[in-house]
Amino acid sequence: MAQPITSTGWAHAPERSNMAALRFICWVALKFGRRATRLILHPICLYFLFFVPDARRNTRRYLLRAIGPKAGWGDGYRLLHSFGSTVLDRVFFLRGRLALFDVKVTGQHPVETEAFEGRGAFLLGAHIGSFEALGACKQQSSDKEGLRVAMLMFTSNAQRIMSILKAISIPEMRPNIIALGQPHSMLELRDWLDSGGLGGLLADRTLPGSDDPSGQSRGSAVVLPFLGHPATFNDGPFRLAAILRRKVFFMAGLYVGGNRYDVIFEPLADFTERLKDPVERELRIRTAVEAYVARLESLCRAYPYNWFNFHDFWLEDAPSSKDS
Repeated sequence: MAQPITSTGWAHAPERSNMAALRFICWVALKFGRRATRLILHPICLYFLFFVPDARRNTRRYLLRAIGPKAGWGDGYRLLHSFGSTVLDRVFFLRGRLALFDVKVTGQHPVETEAFEGRGAFLLGAHIGSFEALGACKQQSSDKEGLRVAMLMFTSNAQRIMSILKAISIPEMRPNIIALGQPHSMLELRDWLDSGGLGGLLADRTLPGSDDPSGQSRGSAVVLPFLGHPATFNDGPFRLAAILRRKVFFMAGLYVGGNRYDVIFEPLADFTERLKDPVERELRIRTAVEAYVARLESLCRAYPYNWFNFHDFWLEDAPSSKDS
């Protein structure tokens, strides 16, 4: 049987931005303010809508599945504008300008319980809305220090993200980063969780390669129906949670227009129980992946202009396995 093709093309796509551009956008935003800077989003969105065919094609495929056959150019523009808005707002979130936003947080209390009682937990998000909106939870936390989140990523991504964060953020808003794929990664992550820290991952993209240099598995590809078509996801984040015996929560910072965000936390899986039966463990991991995909799908339908995957997610442009 042919192995499923994994959706890793995004990892090889060239970056459209560089550090100079990021610093320039940050300067414009902080110099002229959020309202004035949002005006430049319109020509940028129109450019991508009309002159970047790959993004336009993949955006249309997604919107037809999330909204239906009535999805048109206007919907594509709304999606791009929402994406541009969250990118711009990232600057203000990471600069600590939280007063600019109206953020509603729901479901955070179970997460706070795991964090403040020293167990830690995993936060699984997606390329939906803004992960940086999580910073607003610090202002609404019942604890003075607020939730402490470390972004978990493999080394190549960690270096790039660190450069971006240093370019646009202030130190107190800059999230910790734990680079996976190193000999000490598991110990560092375990210690972080044991101190009440949270580990955040975006789990809606399949990682290239099956194993990292330290021998820790990145997980297996899992093909599941997503918005009516088979799509490839990765169970690595859930295996990591099972190894470290932690709870997993779904997290999303949904952009709902203007300066408003809805940050939601929802219980997704509980791996705190020690499982000796490997069959039972595999079943729980599979069930957790299915729950994650189902929740992501429901949010894509409810908030269709929030999912920012502009690559060939369903592998419709990939060569057929029959051709190999």
